[in-house]
Amino acid sequence: MTTYAFRLFVSGMTPNSLRAIENIRAFCQQHLEGRYRLEIIDIYQQPQCAKEHQIVAVPTLVKQTPPPARRFIGDLSHTDRLLRGLGMPYLR
Repeated sequence: MTTYAFRLFVSGMTPNSLRAIENIRAFCQQHLEGRYRLEIIDIYQQPQCAKEHQIVAVPTLVKQTPPPARRFIGDLSHTDRLLRGLGMPYLR
């Protein structure tokens, strides 16, 4: 089975950041139970990570594995868009 690795870049505990965290956790539990790693990076706490990964907007979700890497910007509230945007339409 394929394991998915995600990094979610947020900016503090703003409402939009909190929604993104809640939405990606729910998404992963529903569609990828036991097959994902999720790292949440607060760019206020780790600004070098945002620069290193060229993050220009938050929240941004980065799918690292499996290739290709993909990015999704926003609060991740639209599951269908998230599936398509991450290149995983077959998980429906």
